[in-house]
Amino acid sequence: MNYRRINIFFLSAGVSLLISCTTARKNSISKKFAANPVVAHRGAFKKNGFPENSVASLKEAIRLKCTGSEFDVRMTADDSLIINHDPNFNKLEIEKTTYAELSQYKLPNGEKLPTLREYLLAGIAGNKLTRLVLEIKPSGLGKERGKLIAARSVALVKELNAAPMTVYISFDYDILKKVMEADPGASTQYLNGERSPEQLKADGIAGADYHFSVFKKNPGWIEEAKKYKLILNAWTVNDTEAMDWLLKSGFDFITTNEPELLLKKTASSAK
Repeated sequence: MNYRRINIFFLSAGVSLLISCTTARKNSISKKFAANPVVAHRGAFKKNGFPENSVASLKEAIRLKCTGSEFDVRMTADDSLIINHDPNFNKLEIEKTTYAELSQYKLPNGEKLPTLREYLLAGIAGNKLTRLVLEIKPSGLGKERGKLIAARSVALVKELNAAPMTVYISFDYDILKKVMEADPGASTQYLNGERSPEQLKADGIAGADYHFSVFKKNPGWIEEAKKYKLILNAWTVNDTEAMDWLLKSGFDFITTNEPELLLKKTASSAK
C-alpha cells in the first residue's frame, strides 16, 4: 500500500475543506449596514420620478442610506443578465430577445437597460451602508434555466467582490437552493409565502420575505421565525398603518415604494 499517496490525498482534501469553510465564513461575515429596516423596492424611484430598477433609483436609495435596495434580475436570449421587473421590455419578451435588441430602447430617464454587472458596480461604488437585494426572477422557459440564472448571478457577484453586500431573494425555492449550492455563505430569503419558518430553517433558507398579508393571516409565523433566528422581511408596504404594525412586531426589514416615509417614521420612533 502506498501510504505516501494516501497521506497526500487526505492532506489535499483537508486543505480543500479548509478553503471551502473559510470562503463560507468570509461571505457570511456580518457587515455593518444602515441601522434602519428600510428596503427600497426597485430602488428609491417614486418621489423623484426615477424609473424602477434604474441605476438612478439605486443611487438614490444609497444616498438616502436605506439598509437595502431591491432589484430584479432576468436573462436574455443570448444569456445576458439584465435588470428588469417584468418579463417584457418595450413589448419585447426578454428571454426570447437578445440584449443588443433590447438595449436599442432606453429607460424613461435616458438610461440604457442596465446589465447586472453595471448595476452591481454602481451599487458597490462608494456604498458602505446599503445591501444589494438581488431578486432572481423565475424563468418562463423552465426550472433549469432559472437555476442557470442563479448560478451565473452568484458567479458575477463573487467576481465583483460584491458578496458581502448582496442578499438573494426569489419566488422560486429551487433558485434559492441553487444560490446556496453556488455559495454556501450566501444570505437567502424566500418570497412566495406558503412555507412555514420551520420549513425554511430546515432547508437552510435565511429568511421569510413575504407579503405583509401573509403574516397577518399567520401571526404565529412571526414568533416562529424569531425562534429559529430567521430574517423577517415584508413587502410591499406603502401605508403607515402596515408600517406601524410591522415595526411594532419587530421585523428586521420592510420593503417599500415609500422609503422616505418609512425612514422618517423610524427616525421619529427612535427619538
